[in-house]
Amino acid sequence: MSFASPLFLWYFLPAVLLAVLVLPRSWRNGIIAVASLIFYASGAGAFTLLLLACMVVNFAAGTVLEPNPWQQRSPGKRGLLIAVICFDVGILVVWKYAGFATQQIDYFTQLFGGSFPVAHLALPIGISFFTFHHISYVVDIYRGERRALRDPVSFVTYIAMFPQLVAGPIVRYREIADQLPQRRSHRLDDIAAGFPRFALGLCKKAIIADSLSPMVEACFATSPADMTFAIAWLGAVGYTLQLYFDFSGYSDMAIGLGRMLGFRLPENFARPYSSVTVTEFWRRWHMSLSRWFRDYVYIPLGGNRAGAAKTYRNLCIVFVLTGFWHGANWTFLVWGCYHGLLLIIERRFGWDRTPPAVAARVGRRILTLVLVVFGWVFFKSADIGHAFTMIGHMFVPDFDGLTDIVGAALTNQRVVILLGALAIFALPATPVTGPLLESARTRGAVGLRVGVMTAGALYAAILVANGTFSPFLYYQF
Repeated sequence: MSFASPLFLWYFLPAVLLAVLVLPRSWRNGIIAVASLIFYASGAGAFTLLLLACMVVNFAAGTVLEPNPWQQRSPGKRGLLIAVICFDVGILVVWKYAGFATQQIDYFTQLFGGSFPVAHLALPIGISFFTFHHISYVVDIYRGERRALRDPVSFVTYIAMFPQLVAGPIVRYREIADQLPQRRSHRLDDIAAGFPRFALGLCKKAIIADSLSPMVEACFATSPADMTFAIAWLGAVGYTLQLYFDFSGYSDMAIGLGRMLGFRLPENFARPYSSVTVTEFWRRWHMSLSRWFRDYVYIPLGGNRAGAAKTYRNLCIVFVLTGFWHGANWTFLVWGCYHGLLLIIERRFGWDRTPPAVAARVGRRILTLVLVVFGWVFFKSADIGHAFTMIGHMFVPDFDGLTDIVGAALTNQRVVILLGALAIFALPATPVTGPLLESARTRGAVGLRVGVMTAGALYAAILVANGTFSPFLYYQF
């Protein structure tokens, strides 16, 4: 079930909100837990049993891992923590990477005249996200940062909460533990604050991202023989915009839904294409993922506290994992290594700091954007060869223009939307639209809220009703 589907918008969401409003406040977590499992089962089917099994293991482990006042970290608890993390990671590895791994083994086996059976496993929706939620839960408890949950309903609410279950934001347990007790009473205020944020995300997804999708797909589907300078740049820039408006749109919808249910989920985007450095880009893009890797991988490895060599090693490890977290394909590994290398170069030469001169900031911002665009070509391409073909044409200007297929996908309406979306490249880093719209304390923010909730949300809803929506891009991760 997608947030941008008629079933969700017209039936599921109104029913859940009505239940939260009408039924006693103490039922809130139960309502969300049941609704979330129904939401997941509608798309994942039998994989719901896998999610439930993972929740049982991690919930049971959490009660044991909680430090005692007289015995903070015994070897037994450390061993249990490692075992639970291995279980969670093992589930992710089997379901997400077994097919990729066996394909590589089969490829090398064929070089010597043999063969190897290739695993074909369907990918459970949201497995990358709920795996990270489980790891966050047991690690935060083991560290003594939060108490373990004794109420299984509250635990299911955290892990399976439908706004963030299948595509984030990745909510660390410490960020939501204090919100799970059912104390909030201003339910109408929460809905009034959360709905404009949800409407903003719906507009980003239905009006911009889905409109750009056919054009982007046509560009990336172009054969190497027909690829041109114009097609390569149109596809790369178009995907840069599509991915941002699709994923940040989902995050806005998730944060808005969470607020309507009485939860404040962490921000996930803060104008990333306004970044002056690649380091800053990663402080603004998919922030919940960056924070997760920082807290549970980078800092435990030593962070930047043990000298330059180990800092670079830690960055390499984090971005290799970041790449493979997104998908079982060499393109994601190259994309992760590419960004890790850029961060190492910036740190090595001191380019990770914002230059004081205006002209220098403008130049660095343009350079950062171009580097990010090149990276998205690897992220989107089906294989490494296709990515290098596109990037090669991006470096060699020609006068061949667009093919008939790409030209047909670039309608007048999409040209207007593309030009409008390009404005995101020129906007300042602040203020960020989502939080501004949610708070709406200034006259301009109130006007923006009214516009989004009326004209924008209405038009987006019409597009959804006509069946023009498509699955969110991050559902595949």
